[in-house]
Amino acid sequence: MSKFDEKHKEENEILQLVSFAIGNEEFGVNILKVQEINKLTQITKVPNAPYFVEGVINLRGKVIPIIDLRTRLGMPKKEHDKNTRIIVVEIEGKTIGFIVDSVSEVLRIPKSITEPPPDIVAGINAEYITAVAKLENRLLILLDLDKILSVEEKKAVVHMKQT
Repeated sequence: MSKFDEKHKEENEILQLVSFAIGNEEFGVNILKVQEINKLTQITKVPNAPYFVEGVINLRGKVIPIIDLRTRLGMPKKEHDKNTRIIVVEIEGKTIGFIVDSVSEVLRIPKSITEPPPDIVAGINAEYITAVAKLENRLLILLDLDKILSVEEKKAVVHMKQT
């Protein structure tokens, strides 16, 4: 494949994302990572869980850890309301739920409108961010869910689930 063909392919590549809000910021994650989106249900607290873990839920007989994405990203806590959702994803073969303020829509955007993130976006460390998409009247921060948790944190969350 020539350089021209590679560039042309990238310009035409479409990203499919689930977009959601935390505070005033809009985020997106690859739709292929998302298993389902649920309304907030009863969360069972787990003793000695990492600070960003709300607890666990029973999802059709499977116990999954629930992470408050607000807390994980260093944003202030907020009361859950009727718009609060749990985005259930798979990270390295493990099912995990992330609490977000609200889920907006499924977006299809050309990869060509994204650019690498600056070092810090909306006060969030850039290591979690794959790109920033410039939409008509807003910015969409694309998160890399595989990097949201460190190796140690992933182990702690998985271990917590098994206790």
